[in-house]
Amino acid sequence: MRLTISTFSLLCAIVVSAQNPVIRDQFAADPTARVFNNKVYVYPSHDIPAPEGQRQDWFCMADYHVFSSENLIDWTDHGVIISQENVPWGKPDAYSMWAPDCVYKNGKYYFYFPNAPKDGRGFAVGVATANAPEGPFTCEKEPIKGVFGIDPCVLIDDDGTAYIYWSGMGIRGGKLKSNMLELDGELQEVKLPKREGMPDMPPMKIGGVEMKGLPEGFKEGPFAFKRNGWYYLTFPWVRGETGEGKNPTETLAYAMSKNPLGPWDFKGIIMAEHANGCWTNHHSILEYKGQWYIFYHHNDYSPWMDKRRSARIEKINFNADGTIQEVKPTLRGVGINQATDQIQIDRYSTASEGVTFEYLDTLNRFRGWQVNLPAKGSWVRYNDVNFNHLSGDSYVMVRAKTDENTEFYVREKNADGKIIAKFSMIVKSENGPFRRDMSKQWITLTAPIEYLPKGTTDLCITCEDKACSIDWVQFKNRPKYFSSVASGAGAIQPDKDGFIRRWMLLEPIKQDIRSNTIFTTSWLREVFAKKYFENQMNIMPTDGQKVKVGQQTLKWHALDSENYNVKLFRFAEKWGQQTYGSLFWMVTYIDCPEEYQNVRLAAGSNGASMWWLNGEEILLLEGDRRMVEDDGMSKRITLKKGRNILRSAVINGPGLSDFCVRFLDEKAQPITNFTINVK
Repeated sequence: MRLTISTFSLLCAIVVSAQNPVIRDQFAADPTARVFNNKVYVYPSHDIPAPEGQRQDWFCMADYHVFSSENLIDWTDHGVIISQENVPWGKPDAYSMWAPDCVYKNGKYYFYFPNAPKDGRGFAVGVATANAPEGPFTCEKEPIKGVFGIDPCVLIDDDGTAYIYWSGMGIRGGKLKSNMLELDGELQEVKLPKREGMPDMPPMKIGGVEMKGLPEGFKEGPFAFKRNGWYYLTFPWVRGETGEGKNPTETLAYAMSKNPLGPWDFKGIIMAEHANGCWTNHHSILEYKGQWYIFYHHNDYSPWMDKRRSARIEKINFNADGTIQEVKPTLRGVGINQATDQIQIDRYSTASEGVTFEYLDTLNRFRGWQVNLPAKGSWVRYNDVNFNHLSGDSYVMVRAKTDENTEFYVREKNADGKIIAKFSMIVKSENGPFRRDMSKQWITLTAPIEYLPKGTTDLCITCEDKACSIDWVQFKNRPKYFSSVASGAGAIQPDKDGFIRRWMLLEPIKQDIRSNTIFTTSWLREVFAKKYFENQMNIMPTDGQKVKVGQQTLKWHALDSENYNVKLFRFAEKWGQQTYGSLFWMVTYIDCPEEYQNVRLAAGSNGASMWWLNGEEILLLEGDRRMVEDDGMSKRITLKKGRNILRSAVINGPGLSDFCVRFLDEKAQPITNFTINVK
């Protein structure tokens, strides 16, 4: 009899993009990684907070998830594959589903896992089978006879013979029968040592043999693999002194042999103890696309308690004689990020002296971290970012905060590399209509790309002034909201609904605006009447012409809008950093074949705007508005025969600026019998 495990979560795979740790929405310890169907599948144990009645300072695991990835960056959670209440031989509330393994043989996937049996005698190891690596899995009715312990690992040799290893009375190993469900060989009757205060336990029939040649000291979590004719037995090992008052932590160590069951020649450590004192480590090692990797865990999201762990990955390398080079844990991990990913720059590869990282939210550490650049000249580098998916029409976004006005640059390769983009953060100002202070607040900034790297390269963020903190960096291809008006292009007509889409737009002028509630008539008239640049109400700008506005040097752009509503926010993303707190100026030329009397200008804007025709103010849209078609109507006006000059200014604070405008006749029908140009 078997029990089939099926859960709704199997139908609802979740994708998580990650650096270290690779699983970023839950605890995922003891990661066993395998390659199936040209993908990497990770079968970790699943740490959870202990429910009431369970020991609160100990490991607590009730089920298993499986994750898969093709690039070691983007991980799909296929959901729960086994849960403790569905194991027919297991105690349904033991919370003891520790490190598992999964292998493929005989056309099936065999999932090996430990659990506390219903009879309460230590740990047993069970098997579940499936036709796919992500399940659904079917549990065997009984555990493997003779295997008492935890952390099973299965090695399938070149000839198809399978060997199982586990932790229990030392590290033990034995051959499996071809059905993958039973030990091959006689079981030995062993008298268990008496435990103080406990009744005598009856003898147990135990299989396998103890692995010989391993170092003294506590060992668990065996993982075996084969490479170039050598068998490797790797395991967490406590090499420090034990005893009262001492709390040594685990290394990852290994031994080699020409025989799958030893004897073993101990070689040393693969990874030293965690620097923060995390008590455990547990791992697996595999080759994928020509590179070897080690999967292990750390308590990244649970610094106060090392019984809640998270999976990490590093590259691992071998010497010519087959021995393993020591691995240093990193924040960056492995894999190539796409520049269009949200790159967690706080998982950096290297950094200058004084750079630190900290949690974004200490109440919810799964939100991740921020990196702190302490002063001018500090930097952080993030390796292996691929720019091949970016077009020339792209921009970069950064989520950052600072206490003082500052600048930082995104560069290629290193702190002296080519500048990809420049960011200015103005968070404190005494100028403008009122004071503002946005210090210590996260702000999402955008900047045009000055230099676009090719292929895969490293990113470096450099602090150019005062201290700042960075959360993430992301490059984006820009949707085609605008197309440039080519030199020599002829005039166009309004669209079929009369909306005017060709404009000369000036890059946004910075404004100190925290809230649009200040957009009163008197305040707006004062702002729109202010002189920002020379000849601003009479200028006949040309494409590329520059004007000086305070400390800003701004450029005019001749553009056709792809939408009836001209998306100023998207214009600002591409041609100026100031996406919020902006004042936009625009001008276009209306050429009429005849005079049109009793016309009204109908406009909508987000937020406030003012409109001038042939130098005369004809419409003011005040207040905190959203862009609505024909939101405001001008008085009756005349469009004269020949050229008319339509100017406008739109101002906005924390909003997505845009506008739409057209002319309506006396019957409120759009006028379309004219042409539009910008020269």
